[in-house]
Amino acid sequence: MSAQPLLQLQDLCVSYGPVEAVHQVRLDVNEGEIVTVIGPNGAGKTTLLCAAMGLLPATGTISLDGQRVARPTVEAMVARGVALVPEKRELFGEMSVEDNLLLGGFSRWRRGQRDQTERMQEVFEIFPRLRERRPQLASTLSGGERQMLAIGRALMARPRLLMLDEPSLGLAPLIVREVLQVVSSLRQHGVSVLLVEQNARAALRVADRAYVLEMGAVALTGAAEDLLNDRRIIDTYLGIGNAAHALADGP
Repeated sequence: MSAQPLLQLQDLCVSYGPVEAVHQVRLDVNEGEIVTVIGPNGAGKTTLLCAAMGLLPATGTISLDGQRVARPTVEAMVARGVALVPEKRELFGEMSVEDNLLLGGFSRWRRGQRDQTERMQEVFEIFPRLRERRPQLASTLSGGERQMLAIGRALMARPRLLMLDEPSLGLAPLIVREVLQVVSSLRQHGVSVLLVEQNARAALRVADRAYVLEMGAVALTGAAEDLLNDRRIIDTYLGIGNAAHALADGP
């Protein structure tokens, strides 16, 4: 791991008018780590990711490799090796799988890096199903395949840090397991992950560390394995409402 965190958020605050949705969040992601942010609906998880990506104005400090990003914008973050897969995936439904992937590599192409074919082959190694669906329109893919394509498109930019917003949303439990297994494998490809997830059990199983966000503030943080066995987390997030996920995730 590098001496400095790959991503560091310090006292990050985000407001919608007079309402503060994220309050003085401090969060680190080290190189080679998977860090998850869990919490109830409305806790500010998506807002936190959007602010970290430069999609929302925020106060506080965002640093990459120990260097402050003075004016965080999407373009600046992408250029510094950060990619975001939004909750709604934002695919181009009337374009093929291949064309969606090529668009994901456009930022590198614009900088003169003509390695899109090589990158696409790497994505196909991670998601063999996308190779089979290469000429298919994105709108005709299953939910799991669309999520794979959204992640694959982000990987085309060769990010060092991938931020994922609710990748399990709307997916069958077995597909959730498959997608998160791939997320877990991304560190082998040199990609660190910041994962926002409603499915707390599944997220804690793949993450190294976790932050619990409640009402826009960090309520608890620690090793994911410790939080998975923490009675407060079990009672609040891993109780009877997560029984179906527990069955899907296995023992």
